[in-house]
Amino acid sequence: MVPLIASEAEERYGHYIREALTTEGGHLAIGRGGFTLYFARGGYLSGHDCETIKTACIAAGLPVIDSCALPFEVVCDLAVRGPMVAVGEPASPPPWDAFSYAPLADVADAYRAAGAEVWNLAPCPAPAARTE
Repeated sequence: MVPLIASEAEERYGHYIREALTTEGGHLAIGRGGFTLYFARGGYLSGHDCETIKTACIAAGLPVIDSCALPFEVVCDLAVRGPMVAVGEPASPPPWDAFSYAPLADVADAYRAAGAEVWNLAPCPAPAARTE
């Protein structure tokens, strides 16, 4: 397979990446089955050209979560038991579970803590210590 040059990647994915950048929660998720680019509420693009879109998204400043290196059981637990990312809609109130929507940063932190690579998204600040 011949790698795409930047202009071809822009032509193929640029519109979707720009949409994702303007949508709260927009991000790229990469796993064993390929990639999913979440760019709007209910709007996503899936495929297998992972390295090309990953490079383009990182360069554009879009958050990227790559869980390919994690053990299958870990990814399964995060995906099945953890919340979904609130893309283009408000997050559910905490605590979050498998049937709720959480902010992207919180979901990314769970993947980061499990060992996933996360780009263009700072970790959530630690909760302030309670003083009573």
